[in-house]
Amino acid sequence: MTETLASKFAQQTFSNGYELVDGVRMHAENPEHFLVPPDVIKRQIRVGHFVELRVDSPRFSVHEEQAQQCVCPCCEGQLAKPILRHTHPASLVTAPVQQMPSRGWGEDFWVRVEIQDSDFYAGTVDNRLCESRLHGLCYRDRIVFHQNHILAVHGVHRLEIVESMQLEDLQELAHWLRSNGNQGA
Repeated sequence: MTETLASKFAQQTFSNGYELVDGVRMHAENPEHFLVPPDVIKRQIRVGHFVELRVDSPRFSVHEEQAQQCVCPCCEGQLAKPILRHTHPASLVTAPVQQMPSRGWGEDFWVRVEIQDSDFYAGTVDNRLCESRLHGLCYRDRIVFHQNHILAVHGVHRLEIVESMQLEDLQELAHWLRSNGNQGA
């Protein structure tokens, strides 16, 4: 019997209580500051596309400075602790290897999609992660995730995604843009 991505996702664990952040839930809790791509965009994701995910752990919730001084690099909302962010996949932009101490921060990173099975995806981590010693994810590791974990689709795919849409999809995207502005896609 072939194992589904959903069952692989259910078996996937990370060290130290880290887990993938549910972007849909984050958006529901903070809709003005945390936007994620609409379903119409997520339905267009194909093998080879780069999507952004976040891994975080409630185990490390102490912020060394005052939390009101910590701003999310994505949404500019206040954070209880910093989130490390990789702006682009390593395959697209070469960045120097950074050596920094592990602090238990959350980390946004890019994944190249390799397989899609309904609402689940499998792909390869495409950044050299700073908190690998704590969460266990490393550059080129395989990861399974649900579409709700997708925080962004890399801009390099935007034209391709829009060109692949049917009329109904374009109308849905236009409605979403009117309602939410040109953010999060």
